[in-house]
Amino acid sequence: MTTRCFPALRRTALRVLMPALAMLAAAAPAAANTLTQNVSWTIDRANTTAKYRVVAYGDSIYAGYNGSVFNAAKYAAPTVDAEYLSALWNADIESVRRAKSGAVASDVYNNKIVAEKSYMQASSTRVVTFEMCGNDGLQARSAFKGQTGTCDYSGINNAINNCKTYVAAAMDFINANAYAGTKLKVISNLHYPGYAADNVQSACRDASTGQTVNMQTLFLPKIATMNYWMCEYARQKGFQCADNFAQYMGADYDSNGDGQVDSDALRYVAGESEASYVNRIAGTLRPTIRDANAHFVSASSSFDYIQSDDTHPTYTGGTVSAGLFGGTTGSGAPRYTSFTNGKNPIWNQYGHERMGWAVSTTNPAAP
Repeated sequence: MTTRCFPALRRTALRVLMPALAMLAAAAPAAANTLTQNVSWTIDRANTTAKYRVVAYGDSIYAGYNGSVFNAAKYAAPTVDAEYLSALWNADIESVRRAKSGAVASDVYNNKIVAEKSYMQASSTRVVTFEMCGNDGLQARSAFKGQTGTCDYSGINNAINNCKTYVAAAMDFINANAYAGTKLKVISNLHYPGYAADNVQSACRDASTGQTVNMQTLFLPKIATMNYWMCEYARQKGFQCADNFAQYMGADYDSNGDGQVDSDALRYVAGESEASYVNRIAGTLRPTIRDANAHFVSASSSFDYIQSDDTHPTYTGGTVSAGLFGGTTGSGAPRYTSFTNGKNPIWNQYGHERMGWAVSTTNPAAP
C-alpha cells in the first residue's frame, strides 16, 4: 500500500514544483536572476599531503553558469587555476567558488566578499580572486536597447561608476581581511559578450546629432573604461589583473602586421592613462577585435569561447551540482599532471580554460 502511494505523491509534488522551476529557468540569463551557485572542489593530487585553498568570489562567470538552475561547470576558471597550482606546488588545491549568477557589483561585494569573508580567512588560503561588473554592464545595455526617443546614457555611465566603486572597495576589503599568508590576489576583467550582435543601430536618437547610434561603437569604450579601472586599481592595490578582454577578443596571431600578437597588443599596460587605454582599445586596435564566438588561435583555426546564450564562457570536464538545491563539495584527480610551458593541452580551446590559464600566469612558485 505504501508503495502504491508514493508515485501519486511524487506526481503531485512534481506538479507543484515544475511551475516554480519553469519560472526560475525563464529567469536564467545573467542579467535577470540572482542564483547562488557555490562549489567547493579539490584537486586531489596523488602522493601529496599538503592542501591549500583558492577562494573565488563573483557572479555567473566564476560560477561556471551553463543555463541550468541545478548545476554548473566543474572546471570553471578558478578550478582550472587550482589544477595549475596543484602541479606547480605538488599539492592538493581546494577551489572554493562563492558565486551568485546575475549579481551586480554591489551584490557580489556585499553578499559574497563581505558576508562570506570567512572563506578567505582560512589558514590554508593562498590565492583570492574575484570578478564583478558584468551584470552592471549587461543590465545597462539591455535597458539602453529598449529605449526610444532621445537616448539616455545615464544608465551606462552609472554602471561604470558602480563598477569602479565596488571594485576598489572589494580590493580594500580583501586586503584587510584575507588570511595573512595569502600569496596572490587577482581580479579578472570583462570580455565583451555579444560584440558582433551589437553592431547595429539603436532605436533611440542622440540628443546632439539627432541620429541613431551604433551600439557597438557606444559600448566598446564603456567596457574598456570598466576594464581599465579593474586593472589600474589592481596595480594600485597589490592585485594582479587577468585581462580576459585581451585573451578573449584578440587573436593569438598578428592579424594586422604591427609586430604584436593581437591578444598581447590588447592587454592593459601598467601605468598607462585611462585615455590612452580606451583610445587603444576602442580606436587604434578596434579592427583587431573579434567576437569570442570564434577566437582565432591561428589564421586558419578558431575555437568557440562563448556558449549559445552569447554571454557565458564555454567549458569542458563535466558539471557539478550548484544552484537550486545547494552546491557540491567534492574532489577528483587532476585531468593533467604536467604542463608544457605552463599550459595544459586545451588552454586555448574553451572560454573557462583560457580564463583559468590567464589567472594562473601570476601564480607564485611556492605556497
